[in-house]
Amino acid sequence: MVITNNTTLPEESELNTQELNLSTAALRAGAFHLGKQCEQQNNEFMLCRQELDDPRACLSEGKAVTNCALNFFRQVKKTCYEEFMQYATCLDKSSGTMAFGHCRKTQGVFDKCVKDNFDWDRPSYGYFSRAKVVQTARPPPKKEEITVYPDATPGLPEDYPKPPAKYGSRFHWLE
Repeated sequence: MVITNNTTLPEESELNTQELNLSTAALRAGAFHLGKQCEQQNNEFMLCRQELDDPRACLSEGKAVTNCALNFFRQVKKTCYEEFMQYATCLDKSSGTMAFGHCRKTQGVFDKCVKDNFDWDRPSYGYFSRAKVVQTARPPPKKEEITVYPDATPGLPEDYPKPPAKYGSRFHWLE
């Protein structure tokens, strides 16, 4: 992105928001439920970023995603802290790649706690890769009109002489 004198940057107060200070293992442990619970906010943010192609225009949507994630992890901490920490620790310690396959038992315990306390189901396999239509209250961006330029070189007149090619046709197999 090129910055010129006409570029306006947001104030620092617009950029300040509470950070989500979690480890990678904790984010992976809560990823499926978090993705399902904050789906609307995340879709709105990604739609804004895709349509407007300007991160400055989507600051409020980004803050909504962060607030949703903060609220999600606060709720999980209040009710399913032990189960969540067992699952996150298992992901962290079981393999170098934090593979889910080694931690299915602790995942089941965490999923049961979330289901019992919040009535949240773990999303089915492939849920996040399915195509979805996002309904939004934001107006669509204005589309730029395509500028049509007249042909710069005028064509030959119809009666202009067209002698045969000097070295034959390039489509010799058609002759």
